[in-house]
Amino acid sequence: MEKRISEIKREFEEAGTEKLLELFAVYANDPRAGVVGLIRQYQKKEEALKKEMARIEGMKEYERQYEHLGWICGIDEAGRGPLAGPVAAGAVILPKDCKILYLNDSKKISEKKREELFEVIMEKAVAVGVGIVSPSRIDEINILQATYEAMRLAIGQLKVAPQILLNDAVVIPDVAIPQVPIIKGDAKSISIAAASIIAKVTRDHLMQEYDRIMPEYGFASHKGYGSAAHVEAIRKYGPSPIHRRTFLKNIL
Repeated sequence: MEKRISEIKREFEEAGTEKLLELFAVYANDPRAGVVGLIRQYQKKEEALKKEMARIEGMKEYERQYEHLGWICGIDEAGRGPLAGPVAAGAVILPKDCKILYLNDSKKISEKKREELFEVIMEKAVAVGVGIVSPSRIDEINILQATYEAMRLAIGQLKVAPQILLNDAVVIPDVAIPQVPIIKGDAKSISIAAASIIAKVTRDHLMQEYDRIMPEYGFASHKGYGSAAHVEAIRKYGPSPIHRRTFLKNIL
């Protein structure tokens, strides 16, 4: 008896990569439009998956280059540019056989995908550290030094000691671990990309909390960056306790 298309669809939905190839062969000669459409749909998904796997393998170049040293830690920050809120840094050590797909510069990923990847990274990483430096500290020592401080704090939170750091474009002062600065590293290294996502999502969650306390500024939508609505709110209500006073000179 011929299987119903709904049953075949369920088979495709539940199949892993290897099983899909078998299903393509089994139903290759089924003339029904619904089955032909299913095969086309899943072949496209299979091709997209292969491309993504190849892209991720390409982002392991630096990890392969330094794996002989031991644990590799990616470092990145989020929130250097906003007018309000802290600067955050992430430090992530991924397993050597890491197979997390869709890692990339956090700015190139949708908010929904960042949230999903955040959970996956937290579950699968060997170690994760986060450093947060407050707006008042940023005003005190400047944003560059505050960023370095956040990165040092993130490294200090790691439960496994790394032997080398892959950093997004910077060399962090006062850190004894060897460092490799990589320009646009969050798009070139899976470790830095993972750190980028951890830093960004952590900071976004903080800004959402601030929005609940001070809804008039709209922190949940712009995350403290200088949007027109944010600048207007600052002029209307004045600076909040989380605004960086040294960033507001031209506005006030």
